[in-house]
Amino acid sequence: MKKILLTGSSGFVGQHLIEQLQSKYQIHCLIHDLRDHAKVQEEIVSYSPDLVIHLAARTEVEKSFYEQTEFSEINYVGTINLIESLIKCKNIPKLCFASTMEVYGWQPVSDLIEQGIVPDQLPVFDSNTPTNPNAPYAVAKLACEKYIEYANRAYGLQYVIIRQTNSYGRKDNNFFVTEQIITQMLTGDVCKLGHKTPYRNFLFISDLIDAWETVIDQFDNCANRIFTLGPNNAITIENYANLIAGKLNWNGKIVWHTKSHRPGEIYILNSNEQDLFRATGWKPKIDLSDGINMTIKIWKNHV
Repeated sequence: MKKILLTGSSGFVGQHLIEQLQSKYQIHCLIHDLRDHAKVQEEIVSYSPDLVIHLAARTEVEKSFYEQTEFSEINYVGTINLIESLIKCKNIPKLCFASTMEVYGWQPVSDLIEQGIVPDQLPVFDSNTPTNPNAPYAVAKLACEKYIEYANRAYGLQYVIIRQTNSYGRKDNNFFVTEQIITQMLTGDVCKLGHKTPYRNFLFISDLIDAWETVIDQFDNCANRIFTLGPNNAITIENYANLIAGKLNWNGKIVWHTKSHRPGEIYILNSNEQDLFRATGWKPKIDLSDGINMTIKIWKNHV
């Protein structure tokens, strides 16, 4: 049985991934803080994993504008410490790294959308799309990608980088947009949100976990590549909120621009799974409507 070391095991993706993989892999969840280089190196070298899945990160993009140093220390410096520890292993483990669509940041079409000019066909981002990160969180994640690529050239570290899109289906955290909209509408007549015009796409948690499992199982088909995860279903936050309201038969009022202005708002993030499909045959199974229905059901039970 191959040995996997997992960082971020207590997070949204990590908890689901352990449940999915534990029957066919030996899994060790990293105990020490990634910023403690000596202890992390000792733990990893002692365990000697075949594969490392690196999920640990601060992911609340909005907060990264106000906690820049902590985000950089955890997300970037922590990743450096992890990689340097892997290099010390007798056999360098393979690495699967959770990056983010946020690394694309500003794109030329963003200016048009900000002005209310929406192209007939929205662009779809993939590994060839230029990266222009526009948040401290995204800058740190792109820096991690570059360090991984450096370690590949210098030491032969084998890697797969997954630029994740917005995932949803959480059971106990309503900070993120899907769960935030649902819980506000379930509990009141007013829903307070930020900007209404940005486009985002969304992937249900079971599809995201299935994608991770596919990459892990078929690592050699994906090695030393960057993948985005779809589906290509970009929707404005306004239309997304209205879609959820319709499913809930909610007739309250949405109040926009209630959150602090994000410096350099990102007006479109849109990805697809075509590269990963060609490499592994993976594609999403849950459409947006069904995923929202399942998330609503989760939160109705809580609320």
